[in-house]
Amino acid sequence: MKFTLSWLKDHLETDATLDQIVERLTSIGLEVESVDDKAALKPFVIAKVLTADRHPDADKLQVLSVDTGTGAPIQVVCGAPNARAGLIGAFAAPGTYVPGIDVTLGIGKIRGVESHGMMCSERELELSDEHNGIIELPDDAPIGASFASYAKLDDPLIEINLTPNRPDATSVYGIARDLAASGMGTLKTPPVSPIAGKGPCPVKVSIEASDLCPGFALRLVRGVKNGPSPKWMQQRLLAIGLRPINALVDITNYLTFDRGRPLHVFDLKKVAGNLVVRRAKDGEKVLALDTREYTLTPEMCVIADDNGVESIAGVMGGEHSGSDETTTDVLIESALWAPLNIARTGRTLGIITDARYRFERGVDPEFMIPGLDLATQLVLDLCGGEASEAEIVGYDRYTPKTIAFPLSEIKRLTGIEIDRAESVSILSNLGFAPKGDGEMIEVSVPSWRPDVDGKADLVEEVMRMHGVDNIVPKPLSGHDAVNGRILTTLQIRTRAARRALAVRGMMEAVTWSFIPARHAELFGGGHPALKLANPIAADMSDMRPSLLPGLLAAAQRNADRGLGDVALFEVSGTYEGDTPDAQRRVAAGIRRGTAKLEGSGRQWSGNAGAVGVFDAKADALAALEACGAPVDRLQVEAGGPSWYHPGRSGTIKLGPKVVLGTFGEFHPSTLEALDVSGALCGFEIFIDAVPEAKAKPTRTKPKLELSPFQMVKRDFAFVVDRDVEAGTLVKAASSADKKLITGVSVFDVFSGASLGEGKKSIAIEVSIQPVDKTLTDQDFEALAGRIVDNVKKQTGGMLRG
Repeated sequence: MKFTLSWLKDHLETDATLDQIVERLTSIGLEVESVDDKAALKPFVIAKVLTADRHPDADKLQVLSVDTGTGAPIQVVCGAPNARAGLIGAFAAPGTYVPGIDVTLGIGKIRGVESHGMMCSERELELSDEHNGIIELPDDAPIGASFASYAKLDDPLIEINLTPNRPDATSVYGIARDLAASGMGTLKTPPVSPIAGKGPCPVKVSIEASDLCPGFALRLVRGVKNGPSPKWMQQRLLAIGLRPINALVDITNYLTFDRGRPLHVFDLKKVAGNLVVRRAKDGEKVLALDTREYTLTPEMCVIADDNGVESIAGVMGGEHSGSDETTTDVLIESALWAPLNIARTGRTLGIITDARYRFERGVDPEFMIPGLDLATQLVLDLCGGEASEAEIVGYDRYTPKTIAFPLSEIKRLTGIEIDRAESVSILSNLGFAPKGDGEMIEVSVPSWRPDVDGKADLVEEVMRMHGVDNIVPKPLSGHDAVNGRILTTLQIRTRAARRALAVRGMMEAVTWSFIPARHAELFGGGHPALKLANPIAADMSDMRPSLLPGLLAAAQRNADRGLGDVALFEVSGTYEGDTPDAQRRVAAGIRRGTAKLEGSGRQWSGNAGAVGVFDAKADALAALEACGAPVDRLQVEAGGPSWYHPGRSGTIKLGPKVVLGTFGEFHPSTLEALDVSGALCGFEIFIDAVPEAKAKPTRTKPKLELSPFQMVKRDFAFVVDRDVEAGTLVKAASSADKKLITGVSVFDVFSGASLGEGKKSIAIEVSIQPVDKTLTDQDFEALAGRIVDNVKKQTGGMLRG
């Protein structure tokens, strides 16, 4: 949002300097991005041509003698057709930067004649596109004075950065209102005087899409003379980057910035019949004012007449009915449009206009009719003519929102102690209407603040006017206890899982949260609720049900570039539904080729083997252990989801119902569907499914107790049925004496005819650690008996003879 200082002072009575205004704007939340004090125009001075002689070597050039007010005439070579003795214009001396031609002048020779500067045209000073001749000033223009000051071009230009929640500040008047509320001055703009008009408006309006157009006002002005707008208006429009077109168009542009009230004008001769506000027909086309043709959809709102679409409502007018220098009867439109619909229309068509910028944020509904009256008055003042009565359709008066506001919220949300009187005064100065005597007051919201919906919004208004710079810096308060926990359990587990997997030689990857629909379906997803309404690409249409598709695709991209042995992991979210409780925190990893824990690739001492199911199992258990899962009590069942190989996969559980993860080698059909190749295994663990550990009475670590007695190891071999899992046998042996037995590991599995049909032998090594005494032979025999009995009871296995 750009405006000049003099424009602001049209609405604000203040003695504040430019620097004070800029500082206050930023302090009340209207952050100033840049200030142009017009210093670039200061070198240009008013000069008078004393003589004008033909150049000796060029018919179209003249050698001028110029009086710049310094006493000594200056020689200038000029090619302007209107250069002549007695002309007064703008002069640029050597060393001056001329913005219109992007050149810094120097003393030069033109066809052998020295030139010490130049007489400037309007285009060279970026005042207009006129460049057929140099600037001509009145005879009373003061020679030697600053041209910028004389022409009122030294008006500082301020640009502020608006956040989307401040539609009231999209006008110079709104900015002045905010500054006045902050104590920077007095708002001096009088209310708009209504215009009675003569006779009814001959063009009637009907609204078929009332949900898209809450109100519409129209007025005819007959007998206008549409020439150039006055110089002061052109200068202000040029200052903010708008090109003056004609008086009628310039008035609408001026009021868009001055009052935040976008308007549109129709040439009555080009309008057929009455106007109707309706939804566009599918495929309907319109040639807009930017000379581009747009194809419309039924979701868009248009203004149409008997010939078809005349305007894309609230976004851009049509070329057909636009006003030009031949316009004598003009229809002035001031309407209200649904903000979301304007935003969607503009985004769909790729149109960015000042009108769209304001309508999609929300304009003041109460200024719809005064805006029409103000535009009418400007048309009458600048173009003449006679106005009709206003045609007003659909508008219902604004009903103020009322917010119950406990003043204690200011202290609670901001930490600022502001007394009641100041808080109420701030809200009143901003146009709110607070009522009540206690700590709880009722606040009515003005029509120009559609962004204010609740208590927190009112707190923000009070805080920004009170001044953020009034907040006293205070140190952060200390925690109640040393090493008090700050992170949540999920955050702690996420970090622990990342660290554990990185330690195992895996590299962290960050993949897209959305994947192709066919990939989502392969991994249990593809539900309609998880499809994106507006995907960034056609093959990024679904929220991911698993981290594995992204990791597999990343591994293949590495392989395609010659890096086939990779181990990748990611800890992030997956999605089982469109509700918050259906989002899961998952740690997943994949290994490809020979990327094992102990290393990968070829070596003289022996090549690494391909990764397999047990590599994935080890990774999964390591991540679960890092997250605090009771690894010693976990159960591993054969088989997993359909994307794994059925005979080379497993599921990790805690009890019969709680699934903590899956792992395995990937099914060939899954890899084929993903267009991925190679030896690949992977895992997923569900961090949020790991149960919370029981709270300990103290965070102090227990003392380290080491047994002085030597550890003893004993071997056992059991004959069991072939379908008995080794893990079941290990647990049975471990539970024989949890105090003495510190570890059980399988070191041999054998099957053969000598054992019998359907039998196998599993040999285990049991680690026994005496604690308080040296074990005797009888103690060992008793322990061995308990081990054998436990195994027999839980697996049916017999000690091998």
